Amino acid sequence: MKNILVCAIVTLALVSCKEKQEMEMPKEEMQKTFERAGTVEVLDESLKALISATDMEVLAGGFNWSEGPLWIREMNALIFSDVPENTIYKWTESDSVTVYLRPSGYTGEKPRGGEMGSNGLTLSADRKLTLAQHGNRVIGQMNAPLESPIADYTSLASSYNGKKFNSPNDVIFSKDSTLFFTDPPYGLEGFLDDPTKELSFSGVYMKRKNGKVELIDDQLTFPNGIALSRDESKLYVACSDPEMAIWKVYDLDENLKVKSSRIFFDATEKVKTSKGLPDGMKVHSSGNIFATGPGGVYVFDAEGKHLGTINTGQATSNCAFDDDENYLYMTADDYLMRIKMNK
Repeated sequence: MKNILVCAIVTLALVSCKEKQEMEMPKEEMQKTFERAGTVEVLDESLKALISATDMEVLAGGFNWSEGPLWIREMNALIFSDVPENTIYKWTESDSVTVYLRPSGYTGEKPRGGEMGSNGLTLSADRKLTLAQHGNRVIGQMNAPLESPIADYTSLASSYNGKKFNSPNDVIFSKDSTLFFTDPPYGLEGFLDDPTKELSFSGVYMKRKNGKVELIDDQLTFPNGIALSRDESKLYVACSDPEMAIWKVYDLDENLKVKSSRIFFDATEKVKTSKGLPDGMKVHSSGNIFATGPGGVYVFDAEGKHLGTINTGQATSNCAFDDDENYLYMTADDYLMRIKMNK
């Protein structure tokens, strides 16, 4: 009994001391700290101008498959998809993770499994949330304001030549609101052999402002992440095929038509020793490309030179910057991570 009493007194004293320290600690020193993970592999010294951090912060975990991170300045928050859970989560520095939107990608009444939720997320010019919806097999747009999300959607694109898309995966807008997106079969319950599959190929598409959907490429087995260069002269597309793990670049003319294309970077050999495949990507204001691939996030210059890799230790699906490019946020399997950027 005496030992228990002594322990209780010591515990109370420690708690009291901790509370006193917190009361006296300057506010800027009370910021939340996160578990550190991963490493940064520098292959070219120019990477240090972009990133000086040597590891990253783990912000949250426990997701099924996290995807499609998108920074929302109106809420000072990051939102991201959990594809199998048909849910979009919101992360903020103060509140951590909360449910933002559900259902996010499949709104049908018949129960189904598989990759049915939203995947890639982006914003239109008028700040409407636009989603690659696996389950609904469309590019959807949320009708509600960003600050008051409701699972009510308008379809922006659902078919090509009268045939329903497989399961749109990633989506972006050009400056003139042309829509670019990829359409692999990942959201189909039966994958390549799904009986509801109507197209014989996986496509890369664009939808003009006049509503016309145009096919850009039908030769990539599993087109995935998609991004435009800052001047919109180049379109980048990832192919998440372990037998052809590449990023492809398309040269565009002033009307956003493809002039030529080539392999930007080939990571097929790396797939054999590292987790993950070419997936989502974002273009930094410097013109460098941050692209998720085997092992983590690859950093390329505009010509495809590999500057280094942010090694997350996880199969990493996608990434996004906040508006000021203070951080790069990464969805990595069941984790949400970030790394500090240089200004």
